Amino acid sequence: MNETLDKTYDVLVIGGGAAGLSGALTLARARWKVAVLDAGEPRNAPAAGVHGLLGREGVGPAELVTTGRAEVRGYGGQVVDGRVAQVVRDDGGTHPFVVTLDDGRVARARRLLVATGLLDELPDVPGLAARWGRDVLHCPFCHGYEVRDQRIGILATGPHAARQALLFSQWSGQVVLLTHTAPAPSDEDAAKLAARGVAIVSGTVRQVTAEEDRLTGVVLADGSTVALDALAVATTMRARTDVVGQLGLEVAPHPSGQGDHLVADETGRTSVPGVWVAGNASNLAAQVSTAAAEGAWAAAQITFDLVEADAVAAVRT
Repeated sequence: MNETLDKTYDVLVIGGGAAGLSGALTLARARWKVAVLDAGEPRNAPAAGVHGLLGREGVGPAELVTTGRAEVRGYGGQVVDGRVAQVVRDDGGTHPFVVTLDDGRVARARRLLVATGLLDELPDVPGLAARWGRDVLHCPFCHGYEVRDQRIGILATGPHAARQALLFSQWSGQVVLLTHTAPAPSDEDAAKLAARGVAIVSGTVRQVTAEEDRLTGVVLADGSTVALDALAVATTMRARTDVVGQLGLEVAPHPSGQGDHLVADETGRTSVPGVWVAGNASNLAAQVSTAAAEGAWAAAQITFDLVEADAVAAVRT
């Protein structure tokens, strides 16, 4: 279902994942004219299910989006399929944000909620990308239960690998830290890993292997193999900022050291007046439940802002 894009809105939401749809639902229930602009590229598309989401545990990502879209529309909001090509600010009127889709359609808004999510940059190991979101994982809270008691490898590419291995040891007693391109664990980390039964295997991983559409292990540079059922990696996470770059939003390295994010305060408000951000674009670690909550919270702040602006305008007239 593709809806007609009107000329003006109170709020345009860029991105139709959990954060964007949750924000739009809150805005529609607050009786604002709102539309979600969605390019249809969810980060969690390869995953079989969404986990840790109370009341919808295990729901498929596509089903969750379909349900969310229906809920937004049920309160009068719009969901428009389309890729945003440009966002600029024109302070000449009451709707300063001008959003152009790649098919040429244009709409203006009083406020923006950016929920564009992020991109995961995977380590350059042959065979790894093809398994991403299935038996190549990154988050133990999202997928740890699904690989419980299995042989889990941790592909070390940075300083947080030992911590990731320790976490996965809660779900399995068969965890192996593959040092790959990262330095060997410190003595302190090595002692902790040993205490949790985590083995350490040195050597660069040359290839991820699979048979009958199931991961079987990795091949090391010396030709030896490590049999595995799942492989955890720490991706480099980049907020999707290309479509909103002209607005002057602040992009900075995330405090975790795992990528870049859009800078915002605790309410989602950015340094650009009238623009809020929610979900993975600002919070790299946000799971679906967290992203949805942030979208709703940012929408509430936008409502406060719009009501105040309308009240001030009414007093002046």
